[in-house]
Amino acid sequence: MRDGLGFSESEMGVLLLTGAIGSLVALPTSGMIASRIGAGATCVTFAGLSAGGFAVATVAVTADQPMLVRVGLFLGGMGVGVWDAAMNLEGAVVEQRLGRSVMPRFHAGFSLGTVAGAGLGALAAHAGLSLPAHVIGVMVADLVVVVVCVRFFEPTPHGVGADGVMPGSASSADTAADPSTAVDAGHSLRDTLATWRESRTLLVGLVVLAAALTEGAANDWVSLAVVDGFGTGNAAGAVGLAVFLCAMTLTRLAGTALIDRLGRVTVLRLSGVAALVGVVVFALVPVLWVAMVGVAIWGAGAALGFPLGMSAASDDPRRAALRVSVVSTVGYSAFFVGPALIGFLAEHVGYRDALLVLALPVVAGLFVAGAARPLAPAGGAGPARTLDG
Repeated sequence: MRDGLGFSESEMGVLLLTGAIGSLVALPTSGMIASRIGAGATCVTFAGLSAGGFAVATVAVTADQPMLVRVGLFLGGMGVGVWDAAMNLEGAVVEQRLGRSVMPRFHAGFSLGTVAGAGLGALAAHAGLSLPAHVIGVMVADLVVVVVCVRFFEPTPHGVGADGVMPGSASSADTAADPSTAVDAGHSLRDTLATWRESRTLLVGLVVLAAALTEGAANDWVSLAVVDGFGTGNAAGAVGLAVFLCAMTLTRLAGTALIDRLGRVTVLRLSGVAALVGVVVFALVPVLWVAMVGVAIWGAGAALGFPLGMSAASDDPRRAALRVSVVSTVGYSAFFVGPALIGFLAEHVGYRDALLVLALPVVAGLFVAGAARPLAPAGGAGPARTLDG
């Protein structure tokens, strides 16, 4: 896209910002939408919007229409943002019904998709496949998979009566005995605004913000940093991204046992330290293979922050949809700030040195990691789940 549009580093940063703006515009409404029509319908609707938006953007690149590229990325960002919040809500429902940590494994599925995407990107670049043919083909396949898979979703709370219980669902007494059966009413704008005043929810959002910056910066810039920083070809840049994504995927697959053993807070702090070490190694070591080791450590450190934040936001099933939307909105603001900031810095100091700015949010995330500690149940009789040691 950079080459097709003839954009500079800073212009690419602003371009990437367009999709983040779309997500931020739509995300605050995701809790209301999912609570009213359910996670499955929300995923299908907004996966379709994202597919259409990214298809428009890629066709516009070949037509040299930068404004239309921005329109497509804005719509794609809206779709991805709400789709992301809805599937995290569904993941929380499954996790609560199982009674153990599984959210990182769902995010490993996300990472497997990005690994596949990086691999297809390398093959497409090597084969000289056009950008629209590549991206539109992937978008169509994605949408088919979503339509099929949501048929197997666990029902998420929506369409409830005045007593807060969905018709035909568990009774109020059952809900009191098992919070995982609790349901949300179709939430209003007032409910959403009230959630934005919850200090714990905002601190969990800051944890997710730090994780999203650390992950998103790699997704956006590692390929270009390898290409420009080490003088390699585009295929090598895609391999660098694949190393990051593979490390993330493996950590998410293996991380559930670590979370159950050490607890959320300890794992979040260990992850922050690993991310910090990995970024520093990649940015400062001039040897490509050592820098790739740093990318792998960076990927492992960035793996668990986002899923753990989603789990923390969903501890109370009755408020899960709203809190996930707030935490997702705060987290996605990383994509509002990160691409433009790193792109601006890269124009002056290069991509690799610019990535050192990630140390600031990682350290901030370390300080507020305690906010993700599991909530006690409404009666106050101990922790809601034994995920924090």
